[in-house]
Formats: sequence, C-alpha cells, structure tokens
Amino acid sequence: MNPEQLAEHLRFAAELGVAGVSRDPAWREKGDGSRFPAVAPRGDEPETEGSRAPETTPVPFFVSAGDALSAVRADIGDCTRCKLHTMGRRQIVFGVGNPNADLMFVGEAPGRDEDIQGEPFVGRAGQLLTKIIEAIGLKREDVYIANVIKCRPPENRNPEQDEVETCEPFLFRQIDIIKPKVVVALGTFAARALLRTLDPISRLRGRVYDYRGAKLIPTFHPAYLLRNPSSKREVWEDMKLVRSLLKSQV
Repeated sequence: MNPEQLAEHLRFAAELGVAGVSRDPAWREKGDGSRFPAVAPRGDEPETEGSRAPETTPVPFFVSAGDALSAVRADIGDCTRCKLHTMGRRQIVFGVGNPNADLMFVGEAPGRDEDIQGEPFVGRAGQLLTKIIEAIGLKREDVYIANVIKCRPPENRNPEQDEVETCEPFLFRQIDIIKPKVVVALGTFAARALLRTLDPISRLRGRVYDYRGAKLIPTFHPAYLLRNPSSKREVWEDMKLVRSLLKSQV
C-alpha cells in the first residue's frame, strides 16, 4: 500500500468512526482468547526462524467515543503508576458524562466524596458545578466532567508535580476522544496542566485559548467559590463566554 492509498484508507476509517489504533499485544488476541495467525511466508518455502513473517497487528475499531473512553479506563486499570495508590485512595475516579459532549469541564483531583462514589464533582463543589451548567441551559448529562488527577490526594492536598505528569496523559486522551468544542479548566492546577503555565487562575481567566482543537476557558474552581462567593460574578462572565462559543460553533 503506497502512502496515498494509506492516507485514503485512514480517511475512510475515520468516517466510519474509528477513534484510534493500538500496537498493544493485547489487541492480537481474538475474543475467544486465541491469537491471530502470523502472516504466511511467501512461496512454498518452509517457515524457518529466520523467514517467519511478523504477526499482524489487528486494528481495534472503536464504534463510538464511549468505547474508546472505556479502553482508556481499562488501560489505567487499578493504577499504581504514582505514589497516590499507597496514600489511602479508594478507587480511580475516571470521568463521567456525554462522550460526545461539546463542553468538557476539567478539575484538579477527586475529593473525599468523589473517592467514595467514583465520580468527579459529586460533593458540595459538584452540586455548585451542576447549577453552573444548568445556568447556561445545559444539563449535567450533556457535558463531560473529568480531573487531571484520577486519585484523591491525602487530606485533599494540592496535586504534586510528579503526580500531575504521571496522570495527565490519560486526561489528554479523554479530550482527544471526546473532541469537545469548549473545555473549561476549573481552578489553578487544571489550567496550569492544560496550558503549561505557572500563572495563577486570576491572571489566566477572562481569555480564550486554542487547545487541542477546542477553545479553552479557565475559571475559578467551584470549591473556591464556596469559600469566596463574591467571585461568582467572574465565573458567570466566563460561562456566558462559554455559552457564546458553543452557539457560534454550531
């Protein structure tokens, strides 16, 4: 297959809804546990150690973004990649919502309630986030919600840099699968992770950033609003901008 044919094949696959490919050896197994056969040697020559053709690598065809997200969750597994798995976390908090959402919210890390229930933003801050979503005419199930960190830091402390660097690739994969039109970064740590900056959220908010094919809006975290109700006005201005961007990209 020449490069032009390959490019056409990939475009056709994308139109069919293929969300990705994998070279993981696990994809070489069929549903019944058997393995796909190796490519047969050409001609009538007997197969030898030196002439054995490499195994083919089947391409996983994800029929939906939901299937692709499930594959990312399976890849995370019962994660032990960073020290948080030894510090009291109960479970992975992956993400929740519409896998085809136009709007995605990204927070920093799960808290106590999220660690118990396995779903992001279900405590007091989550209830406020739901109200914010409804204020722009959407429902919680219309959007997708995730965090940079998938495990609760002990005592809800701030995420540490090594934890962010270890976990953020999974968030990036979530964003690339969902392909939202707008991403809202909730709080300093989410904005810093996404924008690769050390600026505080107070300096970042109020502007629109191009990010992985989406428009990114940084704003204050709902937990911050619970402590500082006077900042709700700024968040409302940010959310009006979000609403305007969503309408302009219909």
